[in-house]
Amino acid sequence: MDDPGLELKYAGGLPLQAETGAQGCVIEGYASLFGIADQGGDVIAAGAYAGSLARIAARGDRVRMLWQHDPAHPIGVWEEIREDSRGLWVRGRLLPEVARAREAAALVAAGAIDGLSIGYRTLRAERDGKGRRVLTEVDLWEVSLVTFPMLREAKLGRKCEAADGWAEIARALEEAARNLAGR
Repeated sequence: MDDPGLELKYAGGLPLQAETGAQGCVIEGYASLFGIADQGGDVIAAGAYAGSLARIAARGDRVRMLWQHDPAHPIGVWEEIREDSRGLWVRGRLLPEVARAREAAALVAAGAIDGLSIGYRTLRAERDGKGRRVLTEVDLWEVSLVTFPMLREAKLGRKCEAADGWAEIARALEEAARNLAGR
């Protein structure tokens, strides 16, 4: 993200959930929680995403799923993103056709990756009585799988069973590549 106005916000809340799906590893969890100060002292207000989600839907677009905020590494698709009373809930799938997504699924399954993080631009913010920045409207760009979430509560809920199958496929492909290289 080379945009100087773009901010990245790691988040937590309910654990990141993962499960096997016919189309890849399905993950879900809260990318952001309302009313909880993150390690940077920022608080997201309820409703902060509503305008952005409406604009994205009106354009027929979607929020990107990235690996560690790297725009060169999309790893899946967010199929559902919504605000509820707790925060910004996301559900999507890692794409098995993408090598980095297979790696991500294996890392999620092993418990090495358990965080979600948002990439956004602040449109409106105010200071609360404790001097914290309260984000009241943001322009959401992406939600990433990350190693270190800003809110420490972000933990893996259950392992991605599909990752075990992907690991086997990855090993088979690596072995085939070695065999081809040895010819």
